[in-house]
Amino acid sequence: MRTYDNPVIGGFHPDPSVCRVGEDYYLACSSFEYFPGVPLFHSRDLVHWRQIGNALDRPGQLDLPDDTPASAGIYAPTLRHHDGRFYLITTDVRGKGNFLVTGDRPEGPWSDPVLVDMPGIDPDLAWDEDGTCWCAVAGVKVAAIDPTTGKVLEGPFPVWSGTGLQHPEAPHLYRVGDWWYLMLAEGGTAHGHSVSMARARSPRGPYEPAPTNPILSHRSTDLPIQSTGHADLVTTPDGTWWMVLLGTRPRGWFPGFHVLGRETFLTPVEWVDGWPRVGPVREQHPAPKAWHPFQLPPVRDDFDAPTLAFSWISPRSRPDGSWSLTERPGWLTLDAQAGPAFLGRRQQHPDCRAAVRIDPGSGYAGLSVRMDEAHHYDIEVAGGAVSVVARIGPVLQQVAERPVPPGPLTLAVTISTADTGTRGPDSLTFSVEGPEGAVELTELDGRYLSTQVAGGFTGRVIGMYVTEGTAAFDWFDYERQ
Repeated sequence: MRTYDNPVIGGFHPDPSVCRVGEDYYLACSSFEYFPGVPLFHSRDLVHWRQIGNALDRPGQLDLPDDTPASAGIYAPTLRHHDGRFYLITTDVRGKGNFLVTGDRPEGPWSDPVLVDMPGIDPDLAWDEDGTCWCAVAGVKVAAIDPTTGKVLEGPFPVWSGTGLQHPEAPHLYRVGDWWYLMLAEGGTAHGHSVSMARARSPRGPYEPAPTNPILSHRSTDLPIQSTGHADLVTTPDGTWWMVLLGTRPRGWFPGFHVLGRETFLTPVEWVDGWPRVGPVREQHPAPKAWHPFQLPPVRDDFDAPTLAFSWISPRSRPDGSWSLTERPGWLTLDAQAGPAFLGRRQQHPDCRAAVRIDPGSGYAGLSVRMDEAHHYDIEVAGGAVSVVARIGPVLQQVAERPVPPGPLTLAVTISTADTGTRGPDSLTFSVEGPEGAVELTELDGRYLSTQVAGGFTGRVIGMYVTEGTAAFDWFDYERQ
């Protein structure tokens, strides 16, 4: 029997929402303050996923001001397919509120936003047999809406709001047989996270709770996967049911530190006496019947393609003029004329190595491991020297420095969970490779780039940056160790 490893999408990919079209599955995740927003994935078996785009990839769809705080921006999306069209509804928590976009293909292009006249976060979409579109939001409230205009046609009215735990959110409505099922998360998205279920004969209610609520929670256990919740359900063509959900993988000494953010996990679902039953989410599970691996992405992005890969993200915006693939063909050029420029990708594995070949010119540029503006480690080249700088809250400290000759060189960070003598979750070792070979500069404790220290809803992003002038990058490597 085949097994699969959890998470199925590693790194900062929280709040997964999934839908099936024929034998294909599509999944969307939250993106918070990063642009482009809402990464989209495709799978043929629920286990192997490849990114096919970002739903919000134009400034006209996603306008995050420069003062957007870390972990604000775009919250949990719901992705659905109805009557031959894809619908994605989500929340801009500091901006336009709830809105939806539509597309004929999941790869896009997606439409401009349609504002939904309904407050709340974590919006959901479901259609009744007569074509009525229902929208549910955290709280939980339900309304009938017109998805073409965003106008509320009926409601919103309060329905079942969970078992009494804090933050009833992430509602999803499903029609199964003669029942409407309402699944939600409660207990907060940390260690108390859980999934609960209720059902009614109509989306309006009244709802009866499942007798075994919560149907899933890892709270107060020693399981390696924690914070399980914010789930969505999907069926396979052979009729089996599965759940995608977020979880974390804390490591290190009490209270435990998770550094990759909330990741996407997969677990099987059984129906017993009219209710879904979900076992603990394990690191390994028996796999679904279908098995369709994709070719793994290359370790190296050599920036020879005419466009950026879908996985590259930037805080809040990526203005024209701040980056170029054509100014120096075969290189990525970053320009800080309009302000610091950053282009990164999510750290997806606890043990990994990232490296970049950089020609700093006369700029200030380097490689950064970022949680937010106040929590990041950087290896930077400027003024004939390479240095490692740690920013931890209000403290900014240079921890290593070494002279380097002018011209291109390689900067690298190796992240390891082995032998963390400080009992942190991992260690980050920074090195530089020039004409004289590779030189290790310093090793830093990873706990200070964790959710437990930085706070917020995101995870580490590793990328290239320039704070003054212009710098060029020949390639970027990311490799699981």
